[in-house]
Amino acid sequence: AVELGRIELTFAVSLMSRFTNAPRTDHMQKVLHMFTYIKRHLDSKLVFDAYTRDWSHITFLNHDWADFYPGAFEAIPPNAPEPRGRAVQLNMFCDAAHANDHVTRRSTTGIIIFIQGTPILWYSKRQATIETSTFGSEFVALKIATELLEGLRYRLRMMGIPLQGTTNTFCDNDSVVRNVTDPTSVLAKKHNALAYHKVRESVAAKTQRIAHEFGRFNLSDVLTKNLPVYKHKA
Repeated sequence: AVELGRIELTFAVSLMSRFTNAPRTDHMQKVLHMFTYIKRHLDSKLVFDAYTRDWSHITFLNHDWADFYPGAFEAIPPNAPEPRGRAVQLNMFCDAAHANDHVTRRSTTGIIIFIQGTPILWYSKRQATIETSTFGSEFVALKIATELLEGLRYRLRMMGIPLQGTTNTFCDNDSVVRNVTDPTSVLAKKHNALAYHKVRESVAAKTQRIAHEFGRFNLSDVLTKNLPVYKHKA
């Protein structure tokens, strides 16, 4: 996970780092191409936006999870200082590029977390397992995102920063969203069971609420694949 750096270069840097052991001439050309991009976009800025987002147009399902995950709760630091100031809103976007590593056919996870409208943490990394379906790779990505989110919420509380309720999470795979937001849904692929229950338990604990977002609007897309320059600048 990255907390300081160029968001639009995170995927490219992660991709090139896979070849540090035995780089070839073509890898060097790609790195030089990255430096050329930086030289041409030296004025790029990370905007700090203090305003909350209105998600009233998004449908977040609200169910009673007590029968499925009894006693589910979010870990709260016992020695955290008293929260002060205005409560902050957390928003998270999660995506996966299925089998986009042509050598290993592993998928790439992309995650970006916002405080208010400011990106505060982003993640781009090849997954540790080979998933045979887009559904599986998206579920693995959502599990990783859940773990990052839980860690961030814990750290913010340790710094005395009040949180504005549940984190708003967006994923562009409708099947995954249905599986983690409907308590009665049944997982058909058992090898995704750990990711399935990890994410659902966080929903039951009200750590996050999850909704579907179309891929073209998913802000974490830039962290999973190479995109045109105009999308980097959007």
